[in-house]
Amino acid sequence: MLDTSRREFLGAAAVLGAAAVATGVTAATPTPATAAALSTIFPGAVDANGVYQLPPLAYPVDSLAPVIDAATMSLHHDKHHLGYVKGLIAAEAAVAEARAAGKFDLLDHHLAKAAFHGAGHFLHCVFWDSIGPVGQGGAPEGDLKKDLDKEFGSVDGFLAQFAASCTSVEGSGWGILGYSVAAAKLVVLQSRNHQLQTQWGILPILCNDVWEHAYYLTYQNRRADYVKAFPQVINWKRVSERYALIRAKV
Repeated sequence: MLDTSRREFLGAAAVLGAAAVATGVTAATPTPATAAALSTIFPGAVDANGVYQLPPLAYPVDSLAPVIDAATMSLHHDKHHLGYVKGLIAAEAAVAEARAAGKFDLLDHHLAKAAFHGAGHFLHCVFWDSIGPVGQGGAPEGDLKKDLDKEFGSVDGFLAQFAASCTSVEGSGWGILGYSVAAAKLVVLQSRNHQLQTQWGILPILCNDVWEHAYYLTYQNRRADYVKAFPQVINWKRVSERYALIRAKV
């Protein structure tokens, strides 16, 4: 039988893990235990009261240069990500208003907005937490290193597949390293926009934002150059810690 904290974690992951890669979120305010579990997967996504927020960066905006320049970091975090937070809050408020009024003629529109903005918000929380200053990211550790070797042959094998996923996703989107709860293994996925072309039941461990706003000031239309440079800013310590905590819970 599952203990209470694990049930809460799995319930939260089912709601917000799906939101991060596939759909919007209209869940009630989480309990403290659930909020703590969620912070493992989507750091800073909600405040202590379960309200969606823009997570602060744990490093200076200029510390990822030349891979990601300071102006891009500021615009990306302070403008683009904040827009997804506001959009998710507004979409959920619109759904609540529709429910209170018993008028659901625009429900599909509001849910589409919740899916888009919710997935954008949660993926960005993982993104900021997965990167850091150039040259300080270390290497994969513990279970993450072991399982990358198992599923992809080596860390280099993973990085090659991850880069191909990031480079080839159509239009704007993401490359995602995720943990499949059902298959109990690591997988690499693409997400077109934030919420399309993904799988249910995948918890994101590491992701790379390949929307043009993530790299255009430095790389213009050369997405492949940005993707090639991206491993220099991966914070493997935080990625390894997130993976270990998720594995301990699921």
